[in-house]
Amino acid sequence: MHHFLLNASNANTTSNYLPIGIQLIFAVGFVATMLFLSAMVGPKRRTKEKLETFTSGIESHGDARQPVSVKYFLVAILFVLFDVEVIFFYPYAVNFKMLGWEGFLAVLMFVALFLVGFIYIIKKKALKWED
Repeated sequence: MHHFLLNASNANTTSNYLPIGIQLIFAVGFVATMLFLSAMVGPKRRTKEKLETFTSGIESHGDARQPVSVKYFLVAILFVLFDVEVIFFYPYAVNFKMLGWEGFLAVLMFVALFLVGFIYIIKKKALKWED
């Protein structure tokens, strides 16, 4: 254990990241090679049916560029915001005994801030679909 603590100052040298860099280069190279080989070796039969847009067997009607309500995007962004909040609870749940009352108060403050944001969203009627 003492030997590990003595070498802790040298733990973040660039030579320690060399294997990760090599693995990353090989992974990117492998993907590029496979994409290139499949484009070169794969069949190239371009028929009318293959060039049509795939719509799960349902005939397409109209233009795909119809305007979409902003409410849809607002709800999606709010979902991501509050979903990310849940992700931050995992480290607390794993270490809650070690963090003690100080950690508990920090999590309460975190939840309180998001509750204030949620109340603001409700008051602004951001989640109300009818206009």
